Amino acid sequence: MRVSISLRLAQTDWAEASAYVTEAERLGVHDVWSAEAWGHDAVTPLAFMAARTSRIRLGTGIIQAGTRTPALVAMTAMSLASMSNGRFMLGLGVSGPQVIEGWHGIRFDRPVQRMREIVEIVRRAITGEHLAYKGKLYELPLPGGEGKAIRSAAPAQPGIPIYLATLSPKSLEMTGEIADGWLGTSFMPDHARIFIDHLAPGATRAGRSLGQLDLQAGGLVSFGDDVLRLIPARKPGLAFTLGAMGSRQHNFYNEAFRRAGYEDVAVEVQRLWLAGKREEAAARVPDELVLKTNLLGTDAMVRARLQAYRQAGITTLRVEPAGDGLQARLATLGRLLDLIRALG
Repeated sequence: MRVSISLRLAQTDWAEASAYVTEAERLGVHDVWSAEAWGHDAVTPLAFMAARTSRIRLGTGIIQAGTRTPALVAMTAMSLASMSNGRFMLGLGVSGPQVIEGWHGIRFDRPVQRMREIVEIVRRAITGEHLAYKGKLYELPLPGGEGKAIRSAAPAQPGIPIYLATLSPKSLEMTGEIADGWLGTSFMPDHARIFIDHLAPGATRAGRSLGQLDLQAGGLVSFGDDVLRLIPARKPGLAFTLGAMGSRQHNFYNEAFRRAGYEDVAVEVQRLWLAGKREEAAARVPDELVLKTNLLGTDAMVRARLQAYRQAGITTLRVEPAGDGLQARLATLGRLLDLIRALG
């Protein structure tokens, strides 16, 4: 099992971020993902890291689909792939209406179809084809104008892997069909079927097995002999996911937990959060949910969770090492990697 890490949102100490990634590379971490919400963009930090690393793969986790034209996404991917000597991974996600409409001022319209068409156009661009495309949402060249089908002036980069961060059943099926990998969130290995049962048919439709996709999921890692002391600090983050990661009508994370059997918890936490009762929302998150979405406790407990992720089909464990300060986070990361190596 490989390991990937993420750059924290709104990172401002770039010297520390660089030290974290370069040391993670030395320890054997396979990938680093740069997120995009409404703080820093997902792309620029990877260019910064590409200049400071030599082996670790660099991925956008994720670029918000629809906020850039498909051709611009392709140009960005080809630039980063070139400057990193082929280490770039293109991660895409649809985000949600609160961010797409509230922050970007773009209508959140047919997100699954939009993602599919963006991937199709990007793949044509990075392989050096002329961009002649007619979809339901995008058409190139624009009809009725003076444009013509253009081919990228940059050398083709056909090997850029495309990962999709998806949660709904339809988008999961699409991921299994068209993507090289999946970036999983709201994932619990104990309830992996709510994702796998949709990813797998998509892969079959494309004439391949699910094992040909790199499935990435995980959670926060924190070691300690008293697991009950590790749980409370994780509840506010889950409450934020259930209550704030979307609107009352569209919260794809919340819906995933409902499909996993946590209907009452998901509804109640969201209700409390939207009513401004954030402490009550966090208190309503059950201990069980914290333990299922993270890797907490003794070496033996974390080892058991690693085995659960592996048995669920996860090929790359995406983790957030806990710790107060850089050295503590790296110590947690190193300890986790030792456990994974010991598992074989």
